[in-house]
Amino acid sequence: MSQIRPMSQPTTASQPLLAVNNLYRHYALPREKLFGPPPTVKALNGVSFEVQAGKSVGIVGESGSGKSTIARLVMALDTPTSGTVSLEGRDLHALSKSELRAARRDFQMVFQDPYGSLDPRQTVARIVAEPLEALAETSRAEQRERASEALAAVGLRTTDMDKYPHEFSGGQRQRIAIARALITRPKLIVADEPVSALDVSVQAQVLNLMQDLQQQFGVSYLLISHDLAVVNHLCDEVCVVFKGRIVERGRPADLFQHAQHEYTRTLLSAVLHTPSR
Repeated sequence: MSQIRPMSQPTTASQPLLAVNNLYRHYALPREKLFGPPPTVKALNGVSFEVQAGKSVGIVGESGSGKSTIARLVMALDTPTSGTVSLEGRDLHALSKSELRAARRDFQMVFQDPYGSLDPRQTVARIVAEPLEALAETSRAEQRERASEALAAVGLRTTDMDKYPHEFSGGQRQRIAIARALITRPKLIVADEPVSALDVSVQAQVLNLMQDLQQQFGVSYLLISHDLAVVNHLCDEVCVVFKGRIVERGRPADLFQHAQHEYTRTLLSAVLHTPSR
C-alpha cells in the first residue's frame, strides 16, 4: 500500500489555494511594416478565478481560446503581461528563481501527450523521481523509494520501475506521468488535456484514478480541456474561456442544464452530438 502522505492544507481557511487575478497575456508578432508597430495577439484579457484546497476547477475552450496560456502562466512557464498568479498567497511571478524552484514542490503538471512527455531513454524510476531530483533535497535511495510509492498510488507495480516508457500502453504512460506529478506531494496539479490523446475506454479509467487520488490525498486540480464531458467528470466548477476571457462559469451540472452564453451552448452541442466509439 502506498505510504504517500496527504497534502497539507492551507493555513488560512478563507484563503484560496490558487488565486488568478486579472491576468493578461499579449504576444508581439514580427513587424509587418518597417516603421509600423508590431501586431499583437491578445491571448488573455483579464482572466480571474480561484481554486480552493481539495477542489477542482475546469478551464474549457476550443483551440486558441487561451486555456493553455492559462496553464503555462499558472505553472510559471511564461510571464504575464499583467495580473497575478498566487499560490497560498505567494505571487509566483514575483519569486526569485531559487524561491520558485522550491515552491514547485507544491504545484506540478500533467501534460497532454503521454508519449511525448516521458523521456524514452530514462527508466520509469528516473522519470517519476525527476521532480525530486530538481529539488536536490533527497538521496537517490529515497527518490527510488518515493517513486515506488507514487507508482503504487496510481496502480502500477514496483517491478515496473526499471522498465522504459515504450513497454507501456498510453493509459499506463499517463499513470506514470501522474505519479511523477504526485511524487512531491503537491497541493495543486495542473492537468493540460490529460486524457485527450487516449482511447475513450481508457479516458474514464484515468479520470477515475485522478478522482480517487484527490479523495485520498486532498490534491486540487486545475483541469484544462476542450471537452465539457471530461470536466463534468472531475470538476466542482467550470470556467468557459472564449477569445481570452471567461464568458461563463458555474457548476458543471448547472452549465449543462442552463448554459447562458452561446459559446458554452456550442461546446455542449459538440458533446451531445459526438457519437460513442
